[in-house]
Amino acid sequence: MSLVIGIDVGGSTTKIVGIENGHDIKSPMNIRANDPITSLFGAFGKYIYDNGIALSDVEQVMLTGVGASGVTTPIYGLPTTHIDEFSADGLGARFTTGLQQLIVVSMGTGTTLVRVDGDDISHIGGISMGGGTLQGLSRLMLNTSHIDEVVSMAAKGDISHINLQIKDISKGDIEGLPMHATASLFGKAVESNASDNDIAKGLICMVLETIGSCAVLSQVNGGFKDFVLIGNLTRLPECSIIFPMMESLYGVRFHIPKHARYCTALGAALSYGF
Repeated sequence: MSLVIGIDVGGSTTKIVGIENGHDIKSPMNIRANDPITSLFGAFGKYIYDNGIALSDVEQVMLTGVGASGVTTPIYGLPTTHIDEFSADGLGARFTTGLQQLIVVSMGTGTTLVRVDGDDISHIGGISMGGGTLQGLSRLMLNTSHIDEVVSMAAKGDISHINLQIKDISKGDIEGLPMHATASLFGKAVESNASDNDIAKGLICMVLETIGSCAVLSQVNGGFKDFVLIGNLTRLPECSIIFPMMESLYGVRFHIPKHARYCTALGAALSYGF
């Protein structure tokens, strides 16, 4: 077995995946802990135990992510190397989609944008809107920072009680804008008696719409039409509604690949020998 393990070390969550024989993805996994080092070693130990992997089977460990900077010694004595997170994002997204020209939209605590043009991978910017925003506003407005609870509430919410839509302000069609398009995020909340469920729906949609618009606007003069969404926020059910709507509005393509949550760890593993 020739196994390269990629590990994306976050502040409290570590994602780990193996690449076998240079192309076979093996059992992605994530582990939460109170600090990145505990999370890293917990994830590695559980990964090799659950998959029956001997240390001698591991050819290389590739680390990335904000929590990886504190790791200065080899993992369990194995050859260990660091790769920057943006390169890992690009390699993982390119591998999982087969696209050669794309913008990676990494939706984490905040959001980063990475441009991939063949082997040319570069960080082009980002915004401070992401999962951290959703958790923080949910804590202030809904008294919970548990995303699963917010998702459950949002499933019973009505976005028309929160967002002002084009149909609310225009009696006739506006060229290029469908009537259901959002005119103002939370603009309807001024005059409606929105429930907590409606607010939860509004918060999720606000985060996702803002990220999507930012990604598209980054390419007004860039020419790229394919946007690959990765990170934990890709699991939000609203992604399947919001991003197709934005595709029709902007004439672009949004992709959520298989293993979207693990793309950065996957890219780290793929970077070995790149």
